[in-house]
Amino acid sequence: MSKIAIVTDSNSGISQAKAKEMGIYVVPMPFLINGKEYLDGIDLFPDEFYKFLEEDADVSTSQPSPDSVMKLWDELLKEYDEIVHIPMSSGLSGSCQTAKMLADDYDGKVQVVNNQRISVTQLYSVEDAKAFAEAGMNAEQICKKLEEEALESSIYVTVTTLKYLKKGGRITPAAAALGTMLRLKPVLQIHGEKLDAFSKVRTMSAAKKTMIDAIRNDLENRFAGSSMKLAIAHTNNEAMALEFKAELEKEFPGYPEIIVNELSLSVACHIGDGALAVACSRIPEV
Repeated sequence: MSKIAIVTDSNSGISQAKAKEMGIYVVPMPFLINGKEYLDGIDLFPDEFYKFLEEDADVSTSQPSPDSVMKLWDELLKEYDEIVHIPMSSGLSGSCQTAKMLADDYDGKVQVVNNQRISVTQLYSVEDAKAFAEAGMNAEQICKKLEEEALESSIYVTVTTLKYLKKGGRITPAAAALGTMLRLKPVLQIHGEKLDAFSKVRTMSAAKKTMIDAIRNDLENRFAGSSMKLAIAHTNNEAMALEFKAELEKEFPGYPEIIVNELSLSVACHIGDGALAVACSRIPEV
């Protein structure tokens, strides 16, 4: 049985400490803040990141340098036979395409998965990859299986401010101004390649109800008959996330433990703090 290293990036919301605990490896995403480069989870942590946002710092995301990715792979291949590399969705960043290109030089030893996920659903892909490796699959088989499962998940997100969506060009300044004036809270959906508007509501409780209804609809229709797991993610909003977890447990009894995780900083960069998200993901058969 070949020895397989599982690699992901910090968009999965997996910290370096958690990665050690899980026995996996995390490539930190780089940020440019006021002209200086920081690495997610290495020298940039949520507290100071949200402080930068509050101060209206010039914050932009970047992709890991090819050099840093290849260095990690080369290091791992001294100890492992193969690598399964799970970057964030190719629709949301160019880092997946870059990794696929770099992997061409590794004679099939590095398999890059384009399974179009981010945050907690990306974390679930990492857990699935570990289970597949333990079941004796090789890197190519794991990659194929994860790509088959790519769209078997949903994320719904609500934001408390339209400022960052406007800044990133996700919505027009006019729509942002109108939305702010009417105190609208958009509910967004991340599915596969896209971040799309799903619904508009006026209060956080209406946003939570919309997200619960959307997940219920997915569970009863799209994923009917499948074993599923649920998760909550947030940007600097843990108290509300834990409250939301209690609501979900009431609404959806009998599901595995609902995890609560911070949305990665590169997502926070586009939606600001105070956001709340709910996700569901199919549990694949091993």
